[in-house]
Amino acid sequence: MSSYNLADLLELIAGAAPDREALVAGDVRRTYTELNARASQVGHHLTAQGVRPGDHVAILSWNRAEWLEAFFGIFKARAVPIPVNYRYVAGELHHVLSDSRATVLIGERSLLAKVDRAALPELRHVVVLEDGGDADIPDAVGYEEALAAQPATDDFPPRSSDDRYIMYTGGTTGYPKGVEWRCEDIFFGAMGGGNPLGDPIGAPEEIVRAAEQAPATTLDCAPVMHGAGQWVAMMTVLSGARIVLLNDRTFDPARVLDLIKEEGANVVMIVGDVMGRPLAAELAKGGHDVSSVFAVASGGAPLTEAAKAALQERLPGVLFLDNYGASETGTLGPSVGGGEGTARFLMKPGTKVLDDDLRPVKPGEIGRLARSGHIPLGYFNDPAKTATTFFTDEHGVRWSVPGDFASLEEDGTIVLLGRGSLVINTGGEKVYPEEVEVAIKDHPGVYDVVVVGVPDERFGQRVAAVVAPVPGHELTLDDLLAHCRDRIAGYKLPRQLQIVGEVQRTAVGKSDYKWARSVLGV
Repeated sequence: MSSYNLADLLELIAGAAPDREALVAGDVRRTYTELNARASQVGHHLTAQGVRPGDHVAILSWNRAEWLEAFFGIFKARAVPIPVNYRYVAGELHHVLSDSRATVLIGERSLLAKVDRAALPELRHVVVLEDGGDADIPDAVGYEEALAAQPATDDFPPRSSDDRYIMYTGGTTGYPKGVEWRCEDIFFGAMGGGNPLGDPIGAPEEIVRAAEQAPATTLDCAPVMHGAGQWVAMMTVLSGARIVLLNDRTFDPARVLDLIKEEGANVVMIVGDVMGRPLAAELAKGGHDVSSVFAVASGGAPLTEAAKAALQERLPGVLFLDNYGASETGTLGPSVGGGEGTARFLMKPGTKVLDDDLRPVKPGEIGRLARSGHIPLGYFNDPAKTATTFFTDEHGVRWSVPGDFASLEEDGTIVLLGRGSLVINTGGEKVYPEEVEVAIKDHPGVYDVVVVGVPDERFGQRVAAVVAPVPGHELTLDDLLAHCRDRIAGYKLPRQLQIVGEVQRTAVGKSDYKWARSVLGV
């Protein structure tokens, strides 16, 4: 009997639609049979290396076919996938690999060069994906070599709907936290439930209905190591459709438009304005065949009304699927429009705006966005932080309350106000000011600093620093960039600098973010 383990679901669809194309990534094409077979080889390799159910296996890679093969293969062995952000520098990589207790790492050669295996005693096996790099990765096995030695059979022990899935997300302390889900909950809470545009399936075996539908094609431009891109990829594959991964290292809108024509893409997945605006600008040049597109999806960052309007000029009648979601809640509902810069959503059942006593707020009131039902178990290896986000109310209902402030409108829609009003969302990447402040404060010429986000036409927001130098020191933005580049990922680096004589703080000594924004003129 099948479960909601994602590998079980893939096997069911592969059996029902064996010759249907499932995946395209660059020159690589996989039918459902081929995707399932290679995932099975990954699973058998992991089992042969002593991976047991519940062990953690990390993936460190850009978008490529092998990412999805490895992801499903990890589930085949009843292990737990740990997607890792390829933008992380060495210190951030160490934190995630150490905190997750990863025993196996599947990664691209160039990215693996940043991993200090000597400092990770629990990491006992490394599988190398070739990416053209020449770094020496000792005591490792090549991905293709590993697969070639294993059968493509599905003869694995029974799996469970309780098998785990973990996604690391940024935290207000600056360190990523691992959000731990059951397979069944993430499937229904974030991966479409087998029918993203309709009623979810009622039993695992019902997923074969997907084989009866005419398959659509989704071009996924978002990184699959992130929730938005990953969940769209899973929604597509687990509904019997075809996923085309943009596997370029940079976002080239002309290349995206060429792919739309070549692959007949029906849905294009982007990350907010950082991709939406360049795409609209390229469309405005004319000469592109986008007749196959009926929907543009956005996740990771909101797509502003201005960007939507610019896209709609060249894509008349296009449907916008701008969904809100978070690692701690899954996908909650579609955007229903609003004023410039306003994120207004029609949330799914089980989503509420709650006050501090976990009671629903009245229309016009502000509270924190919360979800019940298919929600995570908590943060892996961190019961203290789990207790600050996951709560059970007086009626015994368990809620995920990640800290996004929102207001309930009279029409039942919800307007998001921001996570703690501090998080910086730059091109879909979430940056927490405290982490950037710590990195900047390590500079010998910095006395004090406050970091905030300021509006940016393309990226939504950019990171800005208000800095008080040590007396006698002269600081430039280039100085800070050079200092921070090896301490934090590139998307977290400050893009704007304001020098002040003294950084103003609150009465209890905390950063005064309101003051910092006023200094920056926002």
